[in-house]
Amino acid sequence: MTAFPIVWYSFGMAKSTRKKLVALVGRPNVGKSTLFNMLTGTRRALVEDTPGLTRDRNYGEVTIRDKSFIVVDTGGFEPTTEDVMLSQMRTQTLVAVEQADIIVFMGDAKAGITPSDYEIVRTLQRTDKTVLYAVNKVDSEKQENFAVDFFGLGVEPIYPVSAITGYGADELIDAILEGIPESISEPAGEPLTKIAVVGRPNTGKSTLINLLLGEERLVANPAPGTTRDSIDTVVKYHGKEYVFIDTAGIRRRARIVDRVEKYSVIKAFQSIDRADIVLVLLDATEGVTDQDARIAGYAYEKGRGVIILLNKWDLVQKDSNTIHAFTAHVREFLKYLQYAPILTLSALKGTRAVKLFGLIEEMESVYRKRVGTAELNKFIEETTTSHPPGMHHKKPIKIYYLTQVRTAPPTFMFFCNYPESIHFSYKRFLENRLREAFDFRGSPLRLVLKKRQGRLSDQEQAKKPRRPGSRKRFV
Repeated sequence: MTAFPIVWYSFGMAKSTRKKLVALVGRPNVGKSTLFNMLTGTRRALVEDTPGLTRDRNYGEVTIRDKSFIVVDTGGFEPTTEDVMLSQMRTQTLVAVEQADIIVFMGDAKAGITPSDYEIVRTLQRTDKTVLYAVNKVDSEKQENFAVDFFGLGVEPIYPVSAITGYGADELIDAILEGIPESISEPAGEPLTKIAVVGRPNTGKSTLINLLLGEERLVANPAPGTTRDSIDTVVKYHGKEYVFIDTAGIRRRARIVDRVEKYSVIKAFQSIDRADIVLVLLDATEGVTDQDARIAGYAYEKGRGVIILLNKWDLVQKDSNTIHAFTAHVREFLKYLQYAPILTLSALKGTRAVKLFGLIEEMESVYRKRVGTAELNKFIEETTTSHPPGMHHKKPIKIYYLTQVRTAPPTFMFFCNYPESIHFSYKRFLENRLREAFDFRGSPLRLVLKKRQGRLSDQEQAKKPRRPGSRKRFV
């Protein structure tokens, strides 16, 4: 797999100045994701009474008592296993341990100490990192005796906590903060561009992000549904930083068979909500499906920049007309995304993926572009003169002026006398002309038609009663 010249680090911090990294490590289902959510004050990590729910590293930023650090939730750590998925999760955890400054081992008070706990602790003791030992699921002082067994690990102190209720969490947080320096306030920079990678299960989303990172950051497995959570990864490419959001594959509603997958689908759509640009990953060996159209349609309705990726292009039998046939097929299914760029690639082999960042940079540029009001009014005058907007009950429709009211996506407000009578086809014509005139290729545009306030329309002016004694003037 070809690696890109990309630097990855937690939330964009360089090695010399980055925030301290705290890794949560333990067997499956001991409550690491619950503690992650408690520390970050979010519900970003999926929580369910199902072992192995978290499979990738999930990073979150924490600020407590004027100190900030990054916490990473890891998949369940099974020291010895023949299971492929558990083995991949173990690899992910070991990478987090390597990157971490502080490690929080978590045991399960209700399950008691296990041989795996011994193996995990011995592994952590071989590192040169600060290791804190927490025993979760201790909900009250009466239950603290449940944690006594863990003194058999030969380590101390041990912190009995409840990640759900917060019992005992203050002592654990105090211990973490001892190793965290005071936060240094930095001038706020430009917000990072967020890029969601979405698609049906097993289209290669995690493989693509691993390719871009040049490391096995996410668990990639041929089995559909490997990714269950939405995972944020910050990358730096040629001096520019981006947040990539890997999402769970979105299946048809009839195929969502359990609660975990239902939550995963909800989180995938939430990832689109907080993204600027959406990479819609299609399987080139299967073509566009109704579910692909649903995913792309949601991104379109939310006004996100969309780039369509035809993955697994290396598996397609090709001739001189193949690319044109596939492009026409995509355009036919996704009529509302005629402007969206299409790129064929192989995430597994890295073929043509080097072009992706060029498309992202171009998309970001037009997505945040702003056009001056003077230019826009010259444009609308020329456009409506050559192509008038039509009539309203034998009265000419007039567009008085135009202004851009926001970016991301570029949104334009047209002030008219009869906005309700402007046909959707003319609105589409205006969108296309704006795209051509100001080079908004690849970006969605939003057009708002508004009735001009402060002046009466021609019809209202005619109905306006004249003052007594006034005369109609003739010129």
